[in-house]
Amino acid sequence: MRKTMQTTRWRSATMLALATLAMIGCRGSGDAGGDKGDKNGEKKAEGPQNTTITWWDTSDSTNEAPKFKDLIQKFQAKYPNIKVEYQNIPFEQARDKFKTAAQANTAPDVMRAEVGWTAEFASLRFLAPLEGTPAAADAADYLPAPLASNKFGGKLFGVPQVTDVLALLYNKGLLEKAGVKEPPTTMAELKTAALAVKAKAGADGLYLNPGGYFLLPFIYGAGGDLVNADEKKITVNTPEAVKGLEVALDLIKSGAAAKPDLNSGYNQMQAGFKDGKVAMVINGPWSVADDFSGKAFADKGNLGIAPVPAGSTGKAGSPMGGHNYVVYAGSKNLTASYQFIQFMNSAENQAYLAKELGLLPTRSSAYSLPDTAANAVVPKFRAVIDKAVVRPTIPQAGQLLIPLDQQYPRAVSGDKTPQAALDTVANDYKQILKDWK
Repeated sequence: MRKTMQTTRWRSATMLALATLAMIGCRGSGDAGGDKGDKNGEKKAEGPQNTTITWWDTSDSTNEAPKFKDLIQKFQAKYPNIKVEYQNIPFEQARDKFKTAAQANTAPDVMRAEVGWTAEFASLRFLAPLEGTPAAADAADYLPAPLASNKFGGKLFGVPQVTDVLALLYNKGLLEKAGVKEPPTTMAELKTAALAVKAKAGADGLYLNPGGYFLLPFIYGAGGDLVNADEKKITVNTPEAVKGLEVALDLIKSGAAAKPDLNSGYNQMQAGFKDGKVAMVINGPWSVADDFSGKAFADKGNLGIAPVPAGSTGKAGSPMGGHNYVVYAGSKNLTASYQFIQFMNSAENQAYLAKELGLLPTRSSAYSLPDTAANAVVPKFRAVIDKAVVRPTIPQAGQLLIPLDQQYPRAVSGDKTPQAALDTVANDYKQILKDWK
């Protein structure tokens, strides 16, 4: 079913783009608020605004959204002529919903887009380029890797709101009980430490979520990747990638890692870690607040954070995720949209979100501000970011994990060999990346 949906989406992309281009082109000079098009059809901001902009926020509606609303109040106090209409859109629905809205010319002025969506939206010409606008005024201050996810065709189509990266999270008490003095730095050390925990500490040493995104550190660490975007090659089934999958499977088969639940792997991983039944997991900063809600981390100092262990190449590779602020190309309120992004993404406001929510700033200067340092977790992830791998900035990036999500569990269950599982992923990629080798 999923494969069929992907194929249909791909085939419809070109027609969708053409239809939207026609709509946007027809709107042209009709935009209100002093925006106008240049000779290339790209809109430039000018003049003050007295208007309403709509922002689609895809953050967690319970824990994160209230803090973003706090910032909106501050923005409207500073810019009383700009009203922000806030809408929280469930993350799982947001990508398709935005594409549908853009096609119908009803998209929001500003959206919080996952890093894998930005190039896709830009390729469909749904997004306004941000060079030379207030939204990108401090581009040099952004961390290079998060900023890279906003570039497509040589232009900047967003700025990074928040970044994230997978790390090794560990229970210091359980590792100490097992006689493990330092967190493992290689996959071999990870296996040894996990088996020691199982033998001496009365807990599982490791739990691996069988989701495709969580397999990437193993593939990267073995020298593999999903694709080579520069050469337009599908590489997900190379010997290096297969080796990475085999390392993950060996951890499970050897008993170093618990046998994962193939239907609810993430939830079971979190439950075990929070309850002190699992010593180590590979997860991102978004999980830390949930970790702290468990009895194992009633003392927050018991949570350790380290880079994902290195693979056979000697290098650790952790996928970089996160979200970007993007502006709809058909917006009637470009100037106000740019000002809104500039305010929301200031170093001070990123530091505020780091303090309140533990979000990882994307601006270098934010890490030196007191609010960031006040968070017990964020500074520890700073070193992990430096080892992050930027995922390919291609329009189809958002579709690449789905086949991996389907085949990784089949390899874990033994239904397919590692090579057969990744060969199937590669065949699925050929349906997504039609002209690739």
